Amino acid sequence: MAGSTLGTIFKISTWGESHGKAIGVVIDGCPAGLSLDESDIQPFLNRRKPGQSIYSTPRKEDDAVEILSGTFEGKTTGTPISMIVYNKTQQSRDYSEIASYYRPGHADYTFDAKYGFRDYRGGGRSSGRETTARVAAGAVAVKILNQLGITFTTYTRSIGTIEIDDARFNEKEIFNNKLYMPDADAAEKAGEYIIQMTKEHDSVGGCVEAVIKGVPSGLGDTVFEKLDANLAKAVMSIGAVKCIEIGDGSKVSKMAGSMDNDGFMMQEEHVVKRTNHAGGILGGMSDGSDIILRASFKATPSILKTQNTVNKNNEDIEISIKGRHDPVIVPRAVVVVEAMSAITILDALLLNMTATLDGITRFYGK
Repeated sequence: MAGSTLGTIFKISTWGESHGKAIGVVIDGCPAGLSLDESDIQPFLNRRKPGQSIYSTPRKEDDAVEILSGTFEGKTTGTPISMIVYNKTQQSRDYSEIASYYRPGHADYTFDAKYGFRDYRGGGRSSGRETTARVAAGAVAVKILNQLGITFTTYTRSIGTIEIDDARFNEKEIFNNKLYMPDADAAEKAGEYIIQMTKEHDSVGGCVEAVIKGVPSGLGDTVFEKLDANLAKAVMSIGAVKCIEIGDGSKVSKMAGSMDNDGFMMQEEHVVKRTNHAGGILGGMSDGSDIILRASFKATPSILKTQNTVNKNNEDIEISIKGRHDPVIVPRAVVVVEAMSAITILDALLLNMTATLDGITRFYGK
């Protein structure tokens, strides 16, 4: 299967299936000399793992990561970093029924159309569990970027129709509730909404927003390697994401140029923007202001409510999907969006080191 590798210099390859023995990732291109051990990775995986609240599947996975290669005496060596997370509580019998039909909203039909068969145990490679590997790699990228003054504030912006009020935005509140919302009132209302939808045997979607601070201007390239295009590809590759927005996003289609354009001004010796409708990226390159990215997630497709589908005998049937499924995946996806954004930003940063002769001269000059 192609398509499991992302990046040019900081390159990741994920492997493993939802109900296989393990999930893992190989990182190539990580610079040598980074202090790294499992304690740097585990907090990120803990944000993603299931069974943490009433809003996620009761499946209990430790998601304990083990670094197999690429470090020595607590530092990266510059060689490929391999990390593994063992699957321990998978219940494949919960999925034996779905081998005979195609679940609405899942990749069952397209897998069969492409390969002629599929791993029906929880979705195999197309399962959300694959994101475990992405988060492990993203934790490494975030640690490098943090040392360069680049930081991430990532949170749930909305659940269903319930959206945070920017006037009540409180960054400290993000980790005070299980929905990772920076607005306590919105989190309470969203929680009640999720519980109500669960009682109705249904599920909900939502939006994750990431604010990336400290990114220097000039990252990314014009035409086919634009920073916003690569961010969109990385985040859009997360299974349930159906829409990506940078800055004002879809609102720009309703704005006049005089409203949308970000004016420039001098601040001490630096060129800065007066506003940030562009979300930190102009012409495919970072402009030095905050990068603002939003990812819209569809509702969890596995629901108890009766749905129409087709079985392998080409017969119309009705199904009600059983098993352990999240009524909403958005809270667990917050760290996944952060990880994919970090991987993309770091790769662009490393690529940018060769953008000018002056930069090369400063690095190699005597």
